[in-house]
Amino acid sequence: MNIADPVLTLENVSIDYLAEKTVHAVRNVDLTLGRGEILGLAGESGCGKSTLAYGITRLLKPPAVISSGRMVFSGRDGIALDLAALQGEQLRAVRWDRISMVFQGAMNSLNPVIDIRAQLEDVFTTHRPGMGRQERRKLAGNLLERVGVDRVRLSSYPHELSGGMRQRVMIAMAMTLGPEVMIMDEPTTALDVVVQREILREITRLRAELGFAVVFITHDLPLLLEISDRIAVMREGRIVELGAAADVYLRPQHAYTKQLLASFPSLTGDRGQFVRGGADTRLEELDRVRVHAEEVASR
Repeated sequence: MNIADPVLTLENVSIDYLAEKTVHAVRNVDLTLGRGEILGLAGESGCGKSTLAYGITRLLKPPAVISSGRMVFSGRDGIALDLAALQGEQLRAVRWDRISMVFQGAMNSLNPVIDIRAQLEDVFTTHRPGMGRQERRKLAGNLLERVGVDRVRLSSYPHELSGGMRQRVMIAMAMTLGPEVMIMDEPTTALDVVVQREILREITRLRAELGFAVVFITHDLPLLLEISDRIAVMREGRIVELGAAADVYLRPQHAYTKQLLASFPSLTGDRGQFVRGGADTRLEELDRVRVHAEEVASR
């Protein structure tokens, strides 16, 4: 990770949904993604996380519009591009080739009537039209094996795969062209905790191996504490806190971040009821955990 060498920089980005009453979904967001970094983006449902992701990849559909700001992608070739200003072939050349996305809900993202081979090869056919059929098949098989799926599954259809395997296929598809940035929109949603662990391990391994940066979006803050280098906390379309994962956990600055940390149950504390106003007790418990963590770290 190198924040001093940013691969993606958002400056004052706002996204609105234009209607009779305009909805300001993303408000004046400033954010930097370092080359090779895993940046976690946390927040409750409806806070604007996915809207921001779709804005970066320019996949927003009307009535959503990027109303202000710049989104600067800085490639390894030294060329800086404002994603918000790209159109036509320029946008096509960046999307998936330089910046890719793992969409929420793998079963809904994969075509149910087309086998995995055809769906992986379609990326090469579209973006590398000069590539031969045999080379496409070989690379598709290599991609599956890289994410821990046997290449015999190339002939399978999505409904023949488990949830974890489908998610791995989506990660393989996002890696197809060797992007520098991969945006993952809640990639572990609806997966059991064992499969979640496997997917997280796969993501960190691939990041270390291939060097791409990751924007990992989820409402699950404890999960981000495990995988992320830095965490941005989002609320009502704004970034309310940004810092190293350990600092966000041990020394949260914003009241909303403290509430998020207090929202998951303790595995070791006394049993209690989840009642309105009960967050104070959880915050006290978290403070004790943080003090213990700091004592351990200082030994």
